[in-house]
Amino acid sequence: MSATASTSQTEDGGRIRFQEPGDFDAFWRDTIAGTRAHDLDVRITPVESGLRTIDAFDLSYAGFDGHRVHAWLRLPAGAREPLPAVVHFTGYGAGRGHLTDNLAWSAAGYAHLLMDTRGQGDGVTLDPPFGSSAGVHGFITRGLESASNFYYRRVYADAVRAVDAVRSLDAVDAARVAIIGNSQGGGIALAAATLSHDVRALLVQAPFMCDIENAVAVAQRTPYLELVELLRVRRYDRDRAFGTLAYFDGLAFAARASAPAWFSAGLMDDICPPSTTFAVHEAYTGPKHIAVWPHNGHDAGGAEDRAAALRVLSERLG
Repeated sequence: MSATASTSQTEDGGRIRFQEPGDFDAFWRDTIAGTRAHDLDVRITPVESGLRTIDAFDLSYAGFDGHRVHAWLRLPAGAREPLPAVVHFTGYGAGRGHLTDNLAWSAAGYAHLLMDTRGQGDGVTLDPPFGSSAGVHGFITRGLESASNFYYRRVYADAVRAVDAVRSLDAVDAARVAIIGNSQGGGIALAAATLSHDVRALLVQAPFMCDIENAVAVAQRTPYLELVELLRVRRYDRDRAFGTLAYFDGLAFAARASAPAWFSAGLMDDICPPSTTFAVHEAYTGPKHIAVWPHNGHDAGGAEDRAAALRVLSERLG
C-alpha cells in the first residue's frame, strides 16, 4: 500500500495540521483481522527469578503474521483469584528488559504483562523478515516506504495481541485490563487501547509517534532525529514518509478513543516535545486528564508520576 496520496498536511499558525488517511479504519481493521486469523497459541514457562513475592513467567504468543512474541508475565505470589491486569509497553530500543525490572505493578497486586518489542532489546523477539539481530536505533525508518511494510504496523498488531493474550489467562479478570506505556511505549499503548476496545484505563507518559510531523520539526534528540537524518539524505521522500507515518500517528487513534486516559508530560522534554503530548491529549475523545511537570524532561514526573499512576489504577481496577 502506498500512503502518499492519502494524506494532506498544511501549515496553520506555525504548526503543521494533521489530516488522517482516508482508509485509516480499513487499514487497521484488515491488519488486526489478519493478525487474529492466526491462533493466539499462548505458551507460559515459569522462570526462576529469586523474587519471593512475585511469580515470574516467560509468556509468548502469536503476534503479527503469526510471529512469536515474548513477554514477561509477573503475578503476585500465590494469587488465587482472577486479578486485574496491566499490559505494559516500553521505550525505544529497550525491549522487555531484565526480569527484575518494572516490579511496581505486580507488587501492587496486578497481573503484569510486559511485551518484548520485536527486534529491540536483547533480541528474544525477532522481527521477520528483517533478520534476527536486535538493535536500539532505526525503527522509525524501517519499512517507511509503505504503511503495509512499516515497522510499527507489526508492533501495534503485536500489542493488540498482547491484550488478547492477557485476557485469555485464567489468572486474569478479562474485564479489568489497563494499558500503560512511556515514550515509545506510550504511543504503542494508545494504539493498542484504541484497537483493542473495552480497556478499563490507559496511562500514557511522554508518548512517541504522536503529532509526528510537528515532533520531527522541533525535537532535539533521537528517535525523531533518525527520521531527520534520513530525509536529509533522501529529501525527495518527505511526502511519502509522512504519508506512511500518518497511519501510525497517535492523533488518529486519539480521535477514536474511549478508554479513560491519563497523560503526563515534562515541559523540559527534548525527546518527545510536550507540545505533541498536548496535541494528542486535546484530540483524545475519551475521558481524559493530563499531568504537567514543569521542570521535568522525558521522565515526565518520574517516580511521582508513577505513584499517581498507581492511585489511578487502584481507582479504575480495584
